[in-house]
Amino acid sequence: MAVVLPHNTESAFQPRGIRVEAPSTEINVNPKVIRRTKIVATVGPASDSDDAIAKLIRAGVNVFRLNFSHGTTEQHTLVASRIRKQASIAGQYVGIMADLQGPKIRIRSFRNDFIELAAGDRFHLDLDLGANEGDIRGVGLEYEPLCSSVVRGDILLLDDGRIRLRVDNVEARAVECSVLIGGKLGSRKGINRLGGGLAAPALTAKGPHRH
Repeated sequence: MAVVLPHNTESAFQPRGIRVEAPSTEINVNPKVIRRTKIVATVGPASDSDDAIAKLIRAGVNVFRLNFSHGTTEQHTLVASRIRKQASIAGQYVGIMADLQGPKIRIRSFRNDFIELAAGDRFHLDLDLGANEGDIRGVGLEYEPLCSSVVRGDILLLDDGRIRLRVDNVEARAVECSVLIGGKLGSRKGINRLGGGLAAPALTAKGPHRH
């Protein structure tokens, strides 16, 4: 039997046969930490290998984000299978978050990945130019309603407004433009009209058929 008495209790008052313990002054310097947040990690080319995914799981990642704005269905399927495999090996439940591509309208790609435009240059957006066929003269576009959505004098914004084009002429399958603000323009950059007006479906072909 143990009885805890105040510090100032005299030993003369301690009952015989009873052991008296002073209050403990020890402090637990390593309290158990309960983590109430979740760690979300975006998987990219530098982190999509089996080894990298295993290390991230050991580091505490709870959810892996797959960015569907980039890559193909086959690539994302492969990465998802690696995540499931490594989570099973670690004996942990790990979620997969599919970040679906939004309704951003994009130009197609250039032969050399990017071009340099200067103010005053002529540049055309051509619906019939395919992937990797763009150059300093023009680039393809995946937005079929383009020619019916713009008129002469409209300002088109590319790469989040870094590049500005003025519509000079609208043809059946192409739009002729003049560069107002130039710069480096890379493949697959977004395009819209100043003031809005170019609309795309909320779900793209990349989105609704993936699981």
